Amino acid sequence: MILPRILPSRFLGSMLGLFALFIAPAAARAFDHEHTDFTSVLGAVVSDKRIDYAALKKDPVGLDAYLKTLAAVSESGFQSWSKDEQLAYLINLYNAATIKLVVDHYPVKSIKDIGGLFSGPWKQEVVDLFGEKVTLDHIEHGIVRVNYTEPRAHFGLVCASIGCPPLRAGAFSATKLGAQLDEQGKVFFAEKTKNRVEGGVLYLSPIFDWFAGDFTKKGGTIEAFVAPYFSDEGDRRAVAAGGLKVKFTDYDWSLNRQ
Repeated sequence: MILPRILPSRFLGSMLGLFALFIAPAAARAFDHEHTDFTSVLGAVVSDKRIDYAALKKDPVGLDAYLKTLAAVSESGFQSWSKDEQLAYLINLYNAATIKLVVDHYPVKSIKDIGGLFSGPWKQEVVDLFGEKVTLDHIEHGIVRVNYTEPRAHFGLVCASIGCPPLRAGAFSATKLGAQLDEQGKVFFAEKTKNRVEGGVLYLSPIFDWFAGDFTKKGGTIEAFVAPYFSDEGDRRAVAAGGLKVKFTDYDWSLNRQ
């Protein structure tokens, strides 16, 4: 049997549809959900929870290349990922874009020195996402806090300040995201200037004031949420029992630089 030289359009359409089904999963798998390139960048410049912005200023190639790989992700590709893959991507994007913003303006004493009165650092359209320029605020408040019921994300999103949870020396990974966020929470609560129990008072970082609704969204209390992150058993019990007076510690906006 001799096939016609010109295939019917219906046959071509079916073949193209099948082809798309085969290549779509392969394209999704092509993205590195372990974010190893970002881990390489952070491993070279993060020490004792601080960042060597001067070193990144001299050699931003690795950071710029990583941000380009994130910018190349399409919205449809992103939507095909699991929730952990999406959230790891967004947290790493936020942190990498924040570091890039500081590097581009370095030296500065605080990220709050970037921008003007009505266009601070979080309102600058400096993040490449799905073919558009968006703000850091859009990533955090318009996507992460809206689309993901994950208050632990606040332990991962780092605003380049000493007062925020410390930056990891490696990227967040989709396969380890939950464990990494819990680990970051414990590291955050180990810093007594930010979170502690003292004299019958529960002192907490202001993030638990600013974003209280995120931590109580599932019907719990702030105390119930934070209790497991205290390393001291007595503190955990006292916090979990409730009844402690809550005060919020000062937030240090100084740059988290080495």
